[in-house]
Amino acid sequence: MPEFLTLLPPDQARDELFSHLATPIIDSESVGIVHALNRFTASDIFAPHPLPDFPRTTVDGYAVRARDTFGASDTLPAYLNLIGEVPMGDTPAFELGAGQCALIHTGGMLPNGADAVVMVEYTQMVGAEIEIFKSVADGENVIRIGEDVAQNQLVIPKGTQLRPAEIGGLMALGFTSINVARKPRVGLISTGDEVIDPSQTPRPGQVRDINSYTLAALVEKTGGVATRYGIFGDQFQALQAAAAQALSECDMLIITAGSSASTRDMTAEVIRTLGEPGVLVHGINTKPGKPTILGVCSGKAVIGLPGNPVSALVNGYLFVAPVVEKLLGALPKPKSSVQAVLTVNLPSQAGREDWWAVKLIQNQKSKIANYDAVPIFGKSNLIFTLAAADGMLKIHPDATGLSAGEIVEVFLM
Repeated sequence: MPEFLTLLPPDQARDELFSHLATPIIDSESVGIVHALNRFTASDIFAPHPLPDFPRTTVDGYAVRARDTFGASDTLPAYLNLIGEVPMGDTPAFELGAGQCALIHTGGMLPNGADAVVMVEYTQMVGAEIEIFKSVADGENVIRIGEDVAQNQLVIPKGTQLRPAEIGGLMALGFTSINVARKPRVGLISTGDEVIDPSQTPRPGQVRDINSYTLAALVEKTGGVATRYGIFGDQFQALQAAAAQALSECDMLIITAGSSASTRDMTAEVIRTLGEPGVLVHGINTKPGKPTILGVCSGKAVIGLPGNPVSALVNGYLFVAPVVEKLLGALPKPKSSVQAVLTVNLPSQAGREDWWAVKLIQNQKSKIANYDAVPIFGKSNLIFTLAAADGMLKIHPDATGLSAGEIVEVFLM
């Protein structure tokens, strides 16, 4: 008989797993910026030139010397000589002197001698002169050279996930391609004599494979590439051969089901055959997902997750996604969460970290939280308890439960 599970808190278990993994182990590849959305930078990126690299206006109006407008008002306007119009996309061929101005359009380059722009709304043409009804300060309505970024400034650190804003910034600096971390390859194996392909019609006692698809989606959402190696029954040799092949071809391996302490659950034994140090943690002090296995074989993470779909996916968020991020060299980022009012009492066992799926309902009455957190009750094999949820609520191991009316933090899914 296998030994009883030795339970570790999730954070401690994750630290133990990470301590045996290098950071990062993924190599890099060059991709075009147009294909770089959501990829992770493989190195620091520095600005090759200042941005902007010429002073330009942020409004339509008149380029001026700010000191020529001081004191201007509706009752005592200033009068400036109009000497020309700034061409869009080109350098002005003139220079402003005392008492002069030039028509300029948003984005246009300031002519030499100008240091501010008066919005057109505060002006009026009077013959060859422009009447100014509002004074402006030096630099008003102007973006100076390097005001966005200076030359050689670090603009995007290594490990940054590229969002639309970073894509725009890279284009503004003239980057057409960039080195990003290669997407980690994650192998997925489902086990169990009762598990069949989702395309098949189950007989009594059979269930369709869920976990390899939910976990593949989580892997790809996090930044990896998932490969499903199929479903294997409760035969040790076949499972061991499939696991060895998957691990040799991938950067990480996930085996679902077969992680409990019973005679038919052989995942831990398979992991022990795949390389050193093997199984690091067998049992997490959390609900759901207590029988989770964490291992490292020849430098690669191997995770055994429970067969119950909710347990597998919740622990996928706790362990699989962080490993993928570690392989990518991703910078730490805050978890997306909201404050909510718990609607019912939730029991918990002291010393165990509990996770509850909750639905968020808008709350117009509370002055502290904008939402009510409504727990979704269901056993760990009911996948639609998660499909109906907006987020997960954690009950700390020091607590014996939460009371209705408490303000809680809900981690968005």
